[in-house]
Amino acid sequence: MILLENMSILIVDDVKTMRSIVRKMLKSLNIGRVIHMAQNGVEALSILNSARVDFAIIDWKMPVMSGATLLEIIRRDKQLRDIPVLIVSAESEQDIVLEAAEIEVDGYLIKPLTPAILEKSITHIIDQVNSPDQATIHIKKARILEENNNYPAAIEHMKHAVQLKPAASRILRNLGLLYKKNGDEETMKKCLQKAALANPRDVITRHLLARFYWKNDDLILAAQYFLEVLSMTRKFSSQAIELGEQLLERNNNRLAKNIFSKTISRMEKDFQTKAKIIEICIEYKELEYSMQILKQAIKEYPSNIDLIFKAGVVCEMMGEIDKALEYFFMAEKAQGSRIDIKLKIARIFFDRKKPIQADNYLNTVLSRDPNNEEALSLKQRF
Repeated sequence: MILLENMSILIVDDVKTMRSIVRKMLKSLNIGRVIHMAQNGVEALSILNSARVDFAIIDWKMPVMSGATLLEIIRRDKQLRDIPVLIVSAESEQDIVLEAAEIEVDGYLIKPLTPAILEKSITHIIDQVNSPDQATIHIKKARILEENNNYPAAIEHMKHAVQLKPAASRILRNLGLLYKKNGDEETMKKCLQKAALANPRDVITRHLLARFYWKNDDLILAAQYFLEVLSMTRKFSSQAIELGEQLLERNNNRLAKNIFSKTISRMEKDFQTKAKIIEICIEYKELEYSMQILKQAIKEYPSNIDLIFKAGVVCEMMGEIDKALEYFFMAEKAQGSRIDIKLKIARIFFDRKKPIQADNYLNTVLSRDPNNEEALSLKQRF
């Protein structure tokens, strides 16, 4: 039994003022006898491994080691994993909430805190620890059996937990993963499907189903589940892009573009994601779609010359030479020293039977790079 007034509590927050505020609240509420404090996950781990801690209050975003990373380490450590954890964050961003839910957070609060909310949350968590329900007891027994590689017995306990909480998607999912470890992926799939139906917000289950169908070469179903995943979190965006590329390889361009569009909407401010998708789409000749992304990206990053140059290249590939030339001129105006831009303009002038203009650009290139093969080759063709 854990008594509220006798607990050893660890407060982890990179802001000293916040640590002090939480400590004062706990003292005013008569919660906790010993209070440890750490400013990041590394310091917290040192305390956890050297002192008794009954309860942890952890900030989600911290330098050095975040609350998410710290919590993952705690849950993987047999000595620490059962410590109840209350996560505190200044943000209510959906990705954080979803991730927190999937690494077994006992409670989650959004700053600013009040003594009443803090007391209510801690009391609820400790009540659950002191008086676990039967489903929780079966889950813990299943975990011990799983660690001893006794998967059939672990499955039986997890099935009991499912019977007690049939709508709990995480229990259904864990049952499925036990079946997988026992070599029965078909039953795993059925458990995951039930879990997905039980909880429309269970992103981890949907990701597992997407990976299952992907591994079994059913890219259509994999994509459908990835689209659901992307509607909830950006966490698996790199995998979604990889799947989109495979869909392009299979000529399922419509579904690939759906995946890419959903990924971009999730990673709205991530330039690298947009750039990667543009490159993939150009490679597979999805040029109109590439231009859509490029135009939006140029609006967001008007000083990025590479984007403007790439837009010119795509227009050229589409046969829209006037538009391509317009983009190349824009790029040249912003960064006149780039040889690749001048070569593009020179070649267009050459193809349009405008040798004087072409020659002017080629001479500029050769004055900077006398051995430039492309410029020399064009010169020889005059």
